[in-house]
Amino acid sequence: MDGGIHVAIKAEQLTEWMGIPITNALLMSWVVVLLLCTFALLTRYRLKLVPSKVQLTLEMMFVGVFDFVADTLESKELAKRFFPLITTIFLFIFTANMLEFTPGVGSIGFLARQAATIAGENPHTEFIPLFRSMSTDLNVTLALAIISFLVIEISGILMIGFFKYFHRFLPVGAFKHGIGNGFIMLFVGIIEFVSELIRLISFSFRLFGNIFAGEVLIAVATYFAPFILPVPFMAFEVFVGFIQAAIFAMLTLFFIKLAVLEPAH
Repeated sequence: MDGGIHVAIKAEQLTEWMGIPITNALLMSWVVVLLLCTFALLTRYRLKLVPSKVQLTLEMMFVGVFDFVADTLESKELAKRFFPLITTIFLFIFTANMLEFTPGVGSIGFLARQAATIAGENPHTEFIPLFRSMSTDLNVTLALAIISFLVIEISGILMIGFFKYFHRFLPVGAFKHGIGNGFIMLFVGIIEFVSELIRLISFSFRLFGNIFAGEVLIAVATYFAPFILPVPFMAFEVFVGFIQAAIFAMLTLFFIKLAVLEPAH
């Protein structure tokens, strides 16, 4: 294996199960789920009528987030419905982003012999990390984007009805206001429909691009000045990891708010 900076856009496959590839990013996502479930269970069974400082802090944080969701959706009933989803999305992404800086992530692994991919190339050994930052795998961020997209669209359909929801994309009866206005409304509907689909790309690539770029930056800094240069970059990436988790969750919330609004006639 040649020395240097190891950067792989694609998550490395560790093994497979029933034909399903098990990658190091997927393994990392299981670790995140395990940590969050453990934290939830420990918190649940340590609740007290007279709260401790830790319990009081957590309660204040969750109440603050719930109030923000309720104010955004202008309904406590809607907030009770969507608060668990928004909070789970944030905690899942934030925890995964913070685990990126855990010792062993990206550095503990094994050497695997790789076959030649180009004619004339000799087989070589390659370092395969056991754990990879979850958000640096486009498959994971795309899966999160699909979940968010489906929740937004299904929520809109269930809240205002199928025909009313799709009226914003295909305004039936638009030409009764005149041919010119009809074409404008139809064009706006097409743009609105395309923008809905583009969310899949923007959601997934925003999270993937920011976290992956930060990981590459830290790898380069570690390679050239391992004892000094990575520290400020790691501190900045902690902030970026928090911001990206908050952005993903808040955009999901805001798009849900837009989806449940009845289209103007």
